[in-house]
Amino acid sequence: MGVLGFALVALGAAAVFGGLLWYVWRRTVRDTTVKGSWGRRLGTVAFLAGPLLMFGALAAERAGAPFLLQQVLAWPGFLWMAFALYLLLALLVGELVRPLLRRWVERARPALEDEARSADGAGKGAQPQPTGPGGDLPRRVFVARTVAAGAATVAAATVGYGTYEVLRGPRVKRVTVPLAKLPRAAHGFRIAVVSDIHLGPVLGEGFARRVVDTVNSTQADLIAIVGDLVDGDVEDLAGAARPLADLRARHGAFFVTGNHEYFSGAEQWVEHVRSLGLRPLENARTELPYFDLAGVNDVQGEDEGQGPDFAKALGDRDRTRASVLLAHQPVVIHDAVEHGVDLQLSGHTHGGQLWPNNLVADLANPTLAGLERYGDTQLYVTRGAGAWGPPVRVGAPSDITVVELASRRA
Repeated sequence: MGVLGFALVALGAAAVFGGLLWYVWRRTVRDTTVKGSWGRRLGTVAFLAGPLLMFGALAAERAGAPFLLQQVLAWPGFLWMAFALYLLLALLVGELVRPLLRRWVERARPALEDEARSADGAGKGAQPQPTGPGGDLPRRVFVARTVAAGAATVAAATVGYGTYEVLRGPRVKRVTVPLAKLPRAAHGFRIAVVSDIHLGPVLGEGFARRVVDTVNSTQADLIAIVGDLVDGDVEDLAGAARPLADLRARHGAFFVTGNHEYFSGAEQWVEHVRSLGLRPLENARTELPYFDLAGVNDVQGEDEGQGPDFAKALGDRDRTRASVLLAHQPVVIHDAVEHGVDLQLSGHTHGGQLWPNNLVADLANPTLAGLERYGDTQLYVTRGAGAWGPPVRVGAPSDITVVELASRRA
């Protein structure tokens, strides 16, 4: 795509975003307030400040702005992003409710007016005003305020619960995966799969400690961190990552890069996690007693000449042994199939993180979440432990998955 094409796409996206923002402002501010009132002025300022904070948070993180600035912008900017999404969806549903509510008001008004005349003796020929059930409020404004208040309540409750879902930490999910080549002695071998922790300006050391404690509570035989550990530099996030040094498993903890490591500086993080006791697998393989464990770099590394190299990681191995591959993105499953991998463990998708984004994420990935088979290769995708952008999950609860390998010879 040339510069002109990119500019046209960007212009189109900006126009769509602006149109949606105008629609939400109209329904929640213009239709519910009086022109020139403080309510309309404050509402308009809020609708201008929200997108600025959101784009500021995104730009600050990607540009590597001072970490304090990232932290200041992240919470309000990213929460506004999630709130605006669900406010828009709730208002669209409200369009279906609006005519029903208007009809109810029309039917309720005559009875209320008759009741008011009887109560104050106002049957002196006074003309009834087009009011809502509350009295002097115009019907149009009453309906607009009712729909807007309902939509805002639904959006706030959704974002509030989704934030709680993230901050409480991931829950343990268990899945059994039979492998034809796995020896009987390895039956029941447990791998704790952790992905997408996303330590950064929002999720810090306290969150990392919850993840580590949850992983250790599974008493897994091996720990696999399959990318997107961080969003930021080692200098800023070394403290947040400190709890990872306490990960414990009989066969150790392994790490492969995700796309966000390359946004932050993958080499520095590979060295840092090694200093914490994790073992990076950079297009490499290790032979465990019962199967081969391999890892490939994320496809984002191709821009730096450090992309996945399946031949290096798997090319010369003994194919009579079972093999497990750690790869951040599910999209490399076809390379795994070609190289005879028995099981690929991935993350990246977050399960969509924010419904209805799962519909888009499902189109972009061969498997959104869970276990699926591709030829002789099985792919398991975890929804991840943390969150990127808004610290909110809706319809995609976070997890740490304990994959229990099963021998068909047992």
